[in-house]
Amino acid sequence: MLMRITLTIFALAVVGLGQTIKTVPTKPTSPTSGKEMFNEYCAVCHGKDGQGGGPAATALKKKPADLTQLTVHNSGKFPDTRVARYIEGEDQLDAHGTRDMPIWGSIFKSMAGGSATTRMRVANLTDYIKSLQAAK
Repeated sequence: MLMRITLTIFALAVVGLGQTIKTVPTKPTSPTSGKEMFNEYCAVCHGKDGQGGGPAATALKKKPADLTQLTVHNSGKFPDTRVARYIEGEDQLDAHGTRDMPIWGSIFKSMAGGSATTRMRVANLTDYIKSLQAAK
């Protein structure tokens, strides 16, 4: 049975002069579909195209990373391990300051399926981000 997990997902509402952040329950996704996970969990900040312009981006202190440029910024090689470790919450990019992005590894571990399914989720999400890379 899938546990109901509550996660702060950034949903913007124009209220007077500001924006509000709303907490909503995560929706279950297929661990085999990196695209489905990206659209459900990542696109709100990174945008469906991965370029950092999701609807919640303006509510954050720092603009979300442009995930389409990871290969370009790493001498033409996609940093698979680094991306997976960042998703899992194992690594933090110190140069980027505080971490606004949720640690998906602990959230994925809380979902049904055990550690093998958690690894599958992280691998498939990493592969999907790899597929978003800009052409050289």
